[in-house]
Amino acid sequence: MKDIAAVILAAGKGTRMKSALPKVVHKVCGVPLILHVVRQVKRAGIKKIVVVAGYRKDLVVDCLKNERVEIVEQARQLGTGHALLVSAQKLRSFNGDILVLDGDVFFEDKTVLRQFFTFHAKRCVEMSILTTTLDNPFGYGRIVRESNEKVVAIREELDATPSERKIKEINTGIYLFKSKNLFSYLKGVKKNNRKKEYYLTSVVDMYLQKQKNVGCFNIDGTHAILGVNDRVQLSAIQKSLQAVIIREHQRKGVTVVDPANTYIEDGVAIGRDTCIYPYTYIEKNVRIGAGCTIGPFCKICSHSFIKDDAHIGSFVEIVRSRIGQKTRIKHLSYIGDATIGRQVNIGAGTITANYDGIKKHKTKIGDKAFIGSDTILVAPLTVGKEAKTGAGTVVPKGRNIPRRRTAVGIPARIIK
Repeated sequence: MKDIAAVILAAGKGTRMKSALPKVVHKVCGVPLILHVVRQVKRAGIKKIVVVAGYRKDLVVDCLKNERVEIVEQARQLGTGHALLVSAQKLRSFNGDILVLDGDVFFEDKTVLRQFFTFHAKRCVEMSILTTTLDNPFGYGRIVRESNEKVVAIREELDATPSERKIKEINTGIYLFKSKNLFSYLKGVKKNNRKKEYYLTSVVDMYLQKQKNVGCFNIDGTHAILGVNDRVQLSAIQKSLQAVIIREHQRKGVTVVDPANTYIEDGVAIGRDTCIYPYTYIEKNVRIGAGCTIGPFCKICSHSFIKDDAHIGSFVEIVRSRIGQKTRIKHLSYIGDATIGRQVNIGAGTITANYDGIKKHKTKIGDKAFIGSDTILVAPLTVGKEAKTGAGTVVPKGRNIPRRRTAVGIPARIIK
């Protein structure tokens, strides 16, 4: 959408998180909050995105290093109104509408932003506010209306009267402004008496006082918009997104036996007819083929690739490794920095010892090899095709096992 730009406010520390990190870099399903927001905005069709960073700006920049966004710095955190004003330098020549949202907001329904844009365009208003209704609105600004339902104010929690705090319609912090008057209004905002900050809601008050047309788009609870103020709300978003991720895999033909006890991060690809058993943990950037069985009680770490019809069983951890087609690693094994061919059998208790205290090293195992129980393979080394190890064998680094040969003992020796 060329006629809409987005400003994402991500400069605050998030004091209620009780963390040395900025709130927006805390992860949900393996992905920083700010990256979730950027991707949601892009899915809505917006290409011009400005992110306002401040506290620990370097961490925010690092999260977004692979995204096409512009970043401006709010050197002093003086509130949301001031943060938006800082973005003016990137939007001086922009004449469309400006979407403003926080860097910690999550939409359960991916269509919400597009619905909001449609509402704003049809009403031909100067600005629109996205609201929702919560049974427990604690911590959020309330939407104050007159008897005719006309919006007259947004009242922050700290400034609300007891009767206003009973209002359940809350401000999500998501706005759509026509760019024409926005930044001139921002320059006229005064500090809030309580927090000594410039509130973005004060700009909304200006629009209302000047009798500008202000729209208010309320979405019901089935289109939940979740924000993060503390670790409790962070876990709520985690739970919500995890359910969405698992449903998407199920709809693509993956069996997840027990979704409540399965963890799959964002950015995982799983082929159809694969079965994920309970207490499996799959990190981002993992690819699993079709017809596999994974778990129970196993962990697949980032940058691992498991090909079709492989079996990864109980208490197995796969780290930065490639597992070949129809290979079986059924019990109690650690496979790190390894490339394993097809139709390999990895016996219970096998370890690829990939770390020497300084560097990580790689293990290669050829097709149809048979690795006996409790084998330790000290990388770097290569096990040839159709080679074997006996139970309890320790293969020192560099002592490769030739094709179709068998190694036994501690240290391993080749037998006829």
